[in-house]
Amino acid sequence: MSALLTLVAMLAFAANSLLARAALSIDGIDAASFTAIRLISGAAALGALLTLQRGRAIWTKPPGNWPSALCLFAYAIGFSLAYLRLGAATGALILFASVQASMIGWGIFRGQHPRGVELVGLAIAFAAFIWLLLPGLHAPDPIGAVLMMAAGASWGAYSLRGRSGGPPLDETAGNFLRTVPICALLALVADHANAQGIGLALASGIIASGLGYAIWYRALPLLQPMTAASVQLTVPLIAALGAVLFLSETLTLRLVLAGAFLLGGVALTIFAKQRG
Repeated sequence: MSALLTLVAMLAFAANSLLARAALSIDGIDAASFTAIRLISGAAALGALLTLQRGRAIWTKPPGNWPSALCLFAYAIGFSLAYLRLGAATGALILFASVQASMIGWGIFRGQHPRGVELVGLAIAFAAFIWLLLPGLHAPDPIGAVLMMAAGASWGAYSLRGRSGGPPLDETAGNFLRTVPICALLALVADHANAQGIGLALASGIIASGLGYAIWYRALPLLQPMTAASVQLTVPLIAALGAVLFLSETLTLRLVLAGAFLLGGVALTIFAKQRG
């Protein structure tokens, strides 16, 4: 059961990149509208799920906190804006690398200095990431890359804050709910949205985000820490495969090699850290 739940959760997380890129690349919706619909529908899905589970509504006194909700919103809007300029595969890889970098960087700041094999893994991943971003024929759009790095750093901060909170699903639902009034401000800059774009944004919010997080938090207690960390390496790979199959994207040799070394370096770091 844990394997099936984990697989579904990773597919959902990868689907967020595919849905966002599909909606924004066809000009079916603008980034502000996509973000607002994703967060509001995600809040509705998670709130309804918790109401069914707990037997009481969370709307009047939501869990979570405003700093975490702001991190969540910053991630979501950066994610949407980045996918106006990046392919799904490239964006997913930059997002993953930025999340890991922000969390590892915070650990180093707090005195958790990597050593030995862990340091080698980080060096490999960092070098691969720099190579991916270097100017050249197949380099990702620089503005899109910066926006996705900001989104990744915001999600890293959100994840770090979540370690000291209450039940993760409750906290996530409450933080999604707290973004709703912030999303109302996006109406001031919203430009356009057709039926297809709205449908993709709803799928991202309800299925890939809301239900995806619910399934992941159901699977997480059933996994060993090493397994939980390792399986997340599959998300950029799934997104890359989906981008080729469903969005007709072409994977460049630079992206494939940089991605392989980056994910390999992170995997080596995770393995060394767990062994340590």
